Amino acid sequence: MAQDIRELFKKNQREVLERMPKDHEARFLEKLNKAMPKQEVNKPMFSWLQIAASLVVLLGLTFGAFNFFQAPIQQVDSSSTSQVVTTKTLGDISPDLKKVEDYYLANINLELSKVKLTPENKELFDGYVKRLEELNNEYKNLSVELTNNGPSESTVNALINNLKLRLNLLYRLKEQLKDLNTADAQQNML
Repeated sequence: MAQDIRELFKKNQREVLERMPKDHEARFLEKLNKAMPKQEVNKPMFSWLQIAASLVVLLGLTFGAFNFFQAPIQQVDSSSTSQVVTTKTLGDISPDLKKVEDYYLANINLELSKVKLTPENKELFDGYVKRLEELNNEYKNLSVELTNNGPSESTVNALINNLKLRLNLLYRLKEQLKDLNTADAQQNML
């Protein structure tokens, strides 16, 4: 009863080979192709979606290159109008400071866009805008100082504090406008 397993595999392999007729595979593939012929799909070389995606990538790269190679902000020095001074910003010192500067400037612009100017609050708004312009001029002077003297801790802190102060002024303006509107609303109810 004990049989050598190697002999069984050799015998079984011969039987499988003997059962399959010659060119069996070629005939099978021919029958398969007749039953299910290849369908050629005539797709356009580029679909509209691929073209649109390519344009988006191209525009993104163009915008990135433009921002990367954009020259620093140029400012005219108040002492001499014929001389152009290139000033540095916080972003020129480090990427982290650029994030801080962008955060504050974005919030300042956002808060300014939220303010609704009416004849009742125009005087209050003008006073705050005047103070914001003074702070903006001071920021420009600090940027010139940063350019001329190089980055120092006091100059960087002064620039950041200037941005904080401008944002806080806008928050105070919003609060005062809110209080003014509630006072007007209460007066109208009486």
